[in-house]
Amino acid sequence: MPVIAVIGAQWGDEGKGKIVDLLAEKADVVVRFSGGDNAGHTVLNPLGEFKLHLVPSGIFSPRAVALIGNGVVVNPKVLIEEMDKLAASKVDISRLLVSDRAHLIMPYHLLLDRLEEKARGGKAIGTTGKGIGPAFADKVARCGIRAGDLLDREYFWERLSNVAEQKNNIITRVFGETPLSVDDIYSQYCRYAERLAPHIRDILPVLSAAMGRDDVILLEGAQGTMLDPDFGTYPYTTSSSPTGGGGCLGSGLGATCIKSILGVYKAYCTRVGGGPLPTELHDETGKMIRELAHEYGTTTGRARRCGWFDAVAARFSARINGFTGVAITRLDVFDTFPEMKICVGYRLDGQTIDYFPSSVAALEKCQPVYEEFPGWQSPTVDIRQYDRLPAAARRYLERIEGLIGSPIRLVSVGKERDQTIIKKPVY
Repeated sequence: MPVIAVIGAQWGDEGKGKIVDLLAEKADVVVRFSGGDNAGHTVLNPLGEFKLHLVPSGIFSPRAVALIGNGVVVNPKVLIEEMDKLAASKVDISRLLVSDRAHLIMPYHLLLDRLEEKARGGKAIGTTGKGIGPAFADKVARCGIRAGDLLDREYFWERLSNVAEQKNNIITRVFGETPLSVDDIYSQYCRYAERLAPHIRDILPVLSAAMGRDDVILLEGAQGTMLDPDFGTYPYTTSSSPTGGGGCLGSGLGATCIKSILGVYKAYCTRVGGGPLPTELHDETGKMIRELAHEYGTTTGRARRCGWFDAVAARFSARINGFTGVAITRLDVFDTFPEMKICVGYRLDGQTIDYFPSSVAALEKCQPVYEEFPGWQSPTVDIRQYDRLPAAARRYLERIEGLIGSPIRLVSVGKERDQTIIKKPVY
């Protein structure tokens, strides 16, 4: 029973969608286990280019069952829109299932997300305004509404009317805004229920049956490890765990089920929103990376902050997750660069350190210590064998591999599914 977790190893946007799409060709089940529609995976395959926010990237496999796990918060409106777009492109969505334990994003979550972020002023976290944080907060505060609740209208009304009254008190008394109509929300979500009912179910029996058949199961992460609320750059983090451990909690699989954990890193670093990014480049090089790689958010369209590869953060991420292998994406972005740099340490208060500080205050003072590498200045997009990469590209990758402490298995040299070098098999 090979269960493989594909995990974002940096600050998100590492190219996990492409890697999952590639690996899903041999998978029987693909499970999205965390986040919400604040995450976005761009997939480019023979069917076209798709920007997914909730539907697992494995939906394009003709054989895989695509599951949205209990660890995901689901905006029904967004999910239905995404399903419709996929169906219009002749993608089979009949194999898409939503855990009845997955929590729903409600209209008051969206409103409160924007109001709370605005109230933070200059200390704003940089949320996407998608209601993710408030929905997860309600989940742990035991006042959330789950997908399965939509299937029982009487119970759904009971839950909604109670919770919405509390939220309207906050909306009106704290923020001075107009209250939301509970009747309108109920009617709207009942319409969503009619559309989604065939897809909502307890997915644990599906996973149990798959494990009994020794099927290949892929766990699809969202966001990146450095946004984890426990181990990331708190409070500039997301609201659910994007780590390998989060894969168990967000899917219902036991910890001993996962046989391999593949960490996905870009050949450089990017970040969207607030919070420290130690290797961020504010010069023309940073702009060049952004434009060559088109580093703009799949969900928000915001320009991503770009910087050199941070091996200190990368090693920290590998240790937290226990990566059994890694994928390096977007190597081709550096094809024209005369030189690259890798951060191998930080200068903090007059000392050089090789660990990732837990304090954001300390991290914001860290200055990167770099090693420089000559560029290869030749195209890699058509290369499919590792030993045919330019020697300088191999030296760059092998230094990253040594610093991370986990073997490179895949190298991506373009957006297309087949623009991938398989150095060592993942399965």
